[in-house]
Amino acid sequence: MTNKGRLIVFSAPSGCGKGTMLAEILKDKNFYCSISATTRSPRRNEVDGVNYYFLTKEDFEQKINNNEFLEYACYCDNYYGTLVSEVDDKLNAGINVILEIEVQGAMKIRKLRPDALFIFISPPSVDELRRRLKKRGTESAEIVEKRVAQAEKELTFASEYDYNIVNAELENAISDFFAVIRAEQLKIQKN
Repeated sequence: MTNKGRLIVFSAPSGCGKGTMLAEILKDKNFYCSISATTRSPRRNEVDGVNYYFLTKEDFEQKINNNEFLEYACYCDNYYGTLVSEVDDKLNAGINVILEIEVQGAMKIRKLRPDALFIFISPPSVDELRRRLKKRGTESAEIVEKRVAQAEKELTFASEYDYNIVNAELENAISDFFAVIRAEQLKIQKN
């Protein structure tokens, strides 16, 4: 028996309710959502060590050279990445660590940490996803369609994950998440 936490990779296209699900899941203190590092400047009200670890480009690149990232990417001229220490310290303390990460990063993690649990969150349908994105009212119709097109690409990765939870109703999706965790705890590990 081990008291080590489990690494959980949690991915979903925009509009699938991933953030809402995580807010509910993280009420359980046995779960922690990893904080990413970035080289972008903090936005108003963002706090170092809470929202992100804000690093200089030089510091980030030094950490890359020292293999201190589980995964990282450059997006819009800024680095974003998951620090190995951020993950392993919590896992060793017996806390389950959730990485909220896009599919490309998840596939990198799959190679490095094949023992991680990979959970994909899907919308009930592409039409429902489009409806949810429009309902937000935060983006133009053109941006909504770009997000839907990106989501359709990301949905093709669902089969690369261990579990696919369809978030049609939030309560059911949360229940499904905890059912997956319980099933994994009961799984007999083969040597």
